[in-house]
Amino acid sequence: MNFRQVHLDFHTSPFIPEIGKKFDKKKWQKTLTEAAVNSITLFATCHHGYAYYNTRVGERHPHLDFDLLRAQIDACREIGVATPVYLTAGLNDYAFEKHPEWLEISPELQQYPTLRPGFRKICFNTPYLDFLCEEIQEVVTLFPEANGIFLDIISQGECCCPSCVAGMQKAGLDPLNAADRKRFSRQVLLNYYQKTTEAVKSRDPQMPVFHNSGHITINDYEAFPYFSHFELESLPTGGWGYDHYPMSAAYCRNLGKEFLGMTGKFHTTWGEFGGLKTPEALRYECAAMIANGSKCSIGDQLHPGGELDDSTYAIIGEAYREVAPKEPWCENAVSAAETAILSGILPERPAAGRELPGDTGAARILLENHIPFDIVDSRMEWSQYRFLVLPDDVRLTAQLAEKLESFRKRGGKLILSAKSGMDFNGKNFLLKNLPFTHSGISSYSPDYIKPDASVVPPYVKSPFVMYLKGERIQKETGISLGKVYDPYFNRTFEHYSSHQHTPYVDEPTAFDCGVLGDDILYFAHPVFAIYRAFGQVVLKEFVGRTIKKFMGDALQISCTMPSQGRITLMKQPDRTILHCLYANKILRGGEVTLSGGTTAGRQAIEVIDELTPCPPFTVSLKTETPVKSVRLVPGGEVLNFEVKGERIEFQVPSFICHQMIELR
Repeated sequence: MNFRQVHLDFHTSPFIPEIGKKFDKKKWQKTLTEAAVNSITLFATCHHGYAYYNTRVGERHPHLDFDLLRAQIDACREIGVATPVYLTAGLNDYAFEKHPEWLEISPELQQYPTLRPGFRKICFNTPYLDFLCEEIQEVVTLFPEANGIFLDIISQGECCCPSCVAGMQKAGLDPLNAADRKRFSRQVLLNYYQKTTEAVKSRDPQMPVFHNSGHITINDYEAFPYFSHFELESLPTGGWGYDHYPMSAAYCRNLGKEFLGMTGKFHTTWGEFGGLKTPEALRYECAAMIANGSKCSIGDQLHPGGELDDSTYAIIGEAYREVAPKEPWCENAVSAAETAILSGILPERPAAGRELPGDTGAARILLENHIPFDIVDSRMEWSQYRFLVLPDDVRLTAQLAEKLESFRKRGGKLILSAKSGMDFNGKNFLLKNLPFTHSGISSYSPDYIKPDASVVPPYVKSPFVMYLKGERIQKETGISLGKVYDPYFNRTFEHYSSHQHTPYVDEPTAFDCGVLGDDILYFAHPVFAIYRAFGQVVLKEFVGRTIKKFMGDALQISCTMPSQGRITLMKQPDRTILHCLYANKILRGGEVTLSGGTTAGRQAIEVIDELTPCPPFTVSLKTETPVKSVRLVPGGEVLNFEVKGERIEFQVPSFICHQMIELR
């Protein structure tokens, strides 16, 4: 896989004329070369269902009169640019028009909603799957030089089309039962993975393949074998935000496959013509990808005329010309993090959406406190970590509890909050030798906490509110983190005070807001979900200070970088690389009502419109082996450092956007 890729969308309506008329090989080559692009995903078919090559299986776009895909691939090969090939899978208007019976039907007997009005979701349990596999086989035969196949919109809902109803009945499943529908849809999806992957590899067993569903699902080990690599779709301005990609990468780093990040040049999200992101934003996004151990992909959409947009590739070029000289320090780099978040998404308890609030909140608190971390699942190996964070609601089976106890016996330490560590009923803790006793969940919400002065920001002297309900605990051993203060009463229609919360009674309860033990740190409230939902800075500082106190001398990195900065620690065989990122992200826009009642806009968008210099800061880094040199790369400037026991200290000079520091 190459570091500097473009994913070139080409979803083109049959009502648009003169497809590809402006394609010019020399200009195409010049544009890609000047933008430092060395891989570009090109379209064989699109969501409208038409082909952009000379097909015998499907139908070429009605207003395309030559083999555009062949022309694009040949132009790229001449300049050494790799060419993965895209085929639509889950959406296909052409297939629907020919075979309406292939449509995926919801349990309410309605068409499944799709990303945009107009597109149709096709069921993989119909003869459409055979048609798709024929298309794939045709593409890998006609274009053997393709550098991989990208299949898009991979999902299967609880379909109740005639094929699925008959299939469920034949398998002894009840189409009226939601659990049976989910079980059958999973079987259909796994059959899709098997058949399409076989089709991709029908000519070349080494042909790479990626199945895109917009997210890499934690614990999906049945599906992972069908992927040669991962492409992590994460458009910060498209609804994902800037903290999503570090989380996604933190999990995929441990799956043993190459992966690349996928952002977009768009101001919003996919399919936007004329929407441009600032060069500063793309520079930061690409730097964040290589800082997290991945290669880069930037989404674009080709105009129907077939000509690459000059403004788009001038912006892409600014980012990729910065990536290119940094690649030697990023190739085959692996995470050096000694802390991991154990996701609450378990095989026995899958998530309803893309994220769990606790997972996201924990990741944000670690990011903002500059604590390098990975994300792990219950099946992964944890021996390389010193600390495991179980955020808010990581329920345990007996087997998982045993694995955690083995982790503790090897010297590992746990950071828990709220119901993490409990059984699936949320009543009893399954871990042994806890430093507290538990007496159930609080009857008050919200309540308040007054943490110990050693772990609270110095400007906080009084109790502060906890927006979500906590557990009732009392310290047995270790150190109390502080006391819980209850309100006079819960707010109801009969009993209320002021606008929001009932104030606290000015006497602490007998309950502790957390306990710091020898190998367990426990917060009584769902502190990570609270931070995810409310962005409570006081809470973040309390949690961050407490975690650092718990880690003590084992804290991997201590630094004075501002909280909007990001740090990752990666390693290669002969060196460690500290990545420092810095940008101010600002929420802009949002839905508004115009005169006449018309609505415009969408959810607020997190944007970067300028890159300001990061001020100089000090780093104290724990090292396993002696460090002989510290220098800025790729520039080569040597930094002075001081050895203090098992740590080294050095000053990082001011930089803009991204700075790598090599420790040899």
